[in-house]
Amino acid sequence: MIKETSFAIEVAHLTVSYNAKPALLDVNVKIEADQLVGVIGPNGAGKSTFIKAILGFVKPDLGTVKIQGTHVKNAKGRVAYVPQRGAVDWDFPITVREVALMGRFQKIPWYTSPRKKDRDAAMEALDMVRMTDFAHRQIGELSGGQQQRVFMARALAQGSDILLLDEPFAGVDASTERAILEVLERAKRSGKTLVVVHHDLSTAAEYFDKLLLIKQRLYAYGEPYMVLNEDLLSQVYEGKLKIFKDVVKKEEN
Repeated sequence: MIKETSFAIEVAHLTVSYNAKPALLDVNVKIEADQLVGVIGPNGAGKSTFIKAILGFVKPDLGTVKIQGTHVKNAKGRVAYVPQRGAVDWDFPITVREVALMGRFQKIPWYTSPRKKDRDAAMEALDMVRMTDFAHRQIGELSGGQQQRVFMARALAQGSDILLLDEPFAGVDASTERAILEVLERAKRSGKTLVVVHHDLSTAAEYFDKLLLIKQRLYAYGEPYMVLNEDLLSQVYEGKLKIFKDVVKKEEN
């Protein structure tokens, strides 16, 4: 797909509230294409709301969201989403292959069944996350990390340029976290832009090209060494956070 702008996502004056309680306040940010971006901030900071606003799942009070230069309302199919594991019914009787194939549904005419190219795309996505050996397993039989990788395959099968992931590393062990990170890096190398909600500041500098620090409003967006500084984190986390002083050893060039 030919990209219409150098920015994958453009957010302008984004303001969202729930029952008159502000979740996001006048957020302005432009996220470049082909980046792996981490969204960080304390609990209740609006990180998931930010992702849902980009997806068009929540209606803003004010502001706009553009995907590759197009208003989000007209950008259907350009963004794929991996939800938090807690939002999924893992007892649903569906196989790993069928979950990956769900990523193709927007491309399958309503009057026909999945075509060979759809089935192939689903299997290629499973191969990318190294889950082809589990294709016929029921999704609930998998470990938490394996389930997360299957839903990443569903997003990859969609063929979108932009992937949004809500805490994909939550509740997995260190080896699984590394496996998921490898998938994210491979997706970026293939030309994807990835925006990932992340809660662990000790790995944020290592995992992401850029970080977006949010607490209702945008406090910072840029390279990790710019965002992960003690004064800024103390302000956002209100002194309740143990500062990882040696998290970022990278110095500004």
